[in-house]
Amino acid sequence: MFHVDRRSLRVRLLTWLGGVALLVVGLTWLLHGVFLESLAKDFLGERLKREAAYAITQLEQDRLEAPAAQASTHQRYRVFHHLYVLRIDENVSASDPEGRRLLAPLLDEGGNGLIELMHGERHLLVYRHRFTWQGTKGVLLIGEDFSRIEAGLATLHRWVGGIAAGLLVVLVVLNMLAVNRGLRPLWQLRDQLEALQAGERQRLSLNVPAELDALVAQLNRFMDDIDLRLQRSRESVANLSHALKTPLATVTQVLRGGRPIDDSRRRKLMMRIEDINAQLDAELRRARIAGPHAGRMTQLARDTKRLVDMFRGLYPQRTFQLTQATDARDQVPVDAHDFAEMLGIVLDNAGKWSTREVRCHIYTSLETLTLTVDDDGPGVAEQQLPQLGERGTRLDERYPGHGLGLAILMQLVARYEGHCHCARSPLGGLRVTTTLPLAGGQSV
Repeated sequence: MFHVDRRSLRVRLLTWLGGVALLVVGLTWLLHGVFLESLAKDFLGERLKREAAYAITQLEQDRLEAPAAQASTHQRYRVFHHLYVLRIDENVSASDPEGRRLLAPLLDEGGNGLIELMHGERHLLVYRHRFTWQGTKGVLLIGEDFSRIEAGLATLHRWVGGIAAGLLVVLVVLNMLAVNRGLRPLWQLRDQLEALQAGERQRLSLNVPAELDALVAQLNRFMDDIDLRLQRSRESVANLSHALKTPLATVTQVLRGGRPIDDSRRRKLMMRIEDINAQLDAELRRARIAGPHAGRMTQLARDTKRLVDMFRGLYPQRTFQLTQATDARDQVPVDAHDFAEMLGIVLDNAGKWSTREVRCHIYTSLETLTLTVDDDGPGVAEQQLPQLGERGTRLDERYPGHGLGLAILMQLVARYEGHCHCARSPLGGLRVTTTLPLAGGQSV
């Protein structure tokens, strides 16, 4: 059985275009009939009006008595094959008795103008003209049978309808050709997707109509993200394998050995286990990076306040000050978890090393998001600033840690194609400035 998929874009376009074509052609045909009949009535009425004026002019020029004038008019309208009724004073003449019977009631009505008269199957158009002749008032009625003209108009209208039907068929065929031609890029895109799934190509072609540019670019971007996440997962597995192999071997060797585990060896085991836990935590944090194309948003005021309130609870002896300057843009295209990770790493680092005060300033423009965190701690020597963010680098051993926080921050910022800058803070400690580009440069 023939099946039509109503969800098909091709079927929808053909249905709409065919319906519109049918509506336009049908409406045009109907209006043609209306306007054609109206035009014929106007033309015939104007002709009857001119003939009435001509007849009155002839009466005035002949200067005959009323009976002779009416006889002259009778002879003239026998040539024109028109119905007429002429009344001068009380004398009435007509083209024929039937015409007099039909038109006589119109003699007593007032005003000049065109009148339509229906009698059985006959459709008459009658023009009434009142005049004054030799001091006597008169009325002239001139009529013509419009039925014969209507029959001709109906035949013409049917011919036009046949031509319109032919044009409709042509329009439907042209619509089918145009739709098939217009949808060809979609079919090519479908073939490319199948080839992509089969591994026969790596990316979609950008040679598409302008309306599909954003779609193809987004699909390619998603595939780049998938490849990047796959690469990141493989690197994480390799990093974990390399980083955990030695600590696990050491712990296994100690547990399998026959020597008793004293406090010194227990501390070393705990350090090894903490290293394993830190590596696992760091790799999990990296795995949770969504990236700029995940379609997630961050509410700056809400999410920043939550983070700052949390660190105020973690470091009650420090004062955390938060300021935010925006251009009326509070929602930014940054994944909320990524934002919390970036800002949380810097706030945690500042909370550890500050003496009393941590300042956090957030600024958004149409193009960028800037996070600036200052602390009043000891800071970092100028020559050591470039080493910040290197994997496993710890410039001070006074606080516990594994030197992975700033490294994760650098990876996150790089993932968003931003940059992170470390410098000496006006408060005396460290200033960390993170700048992220906001895709599109449009307010959300």
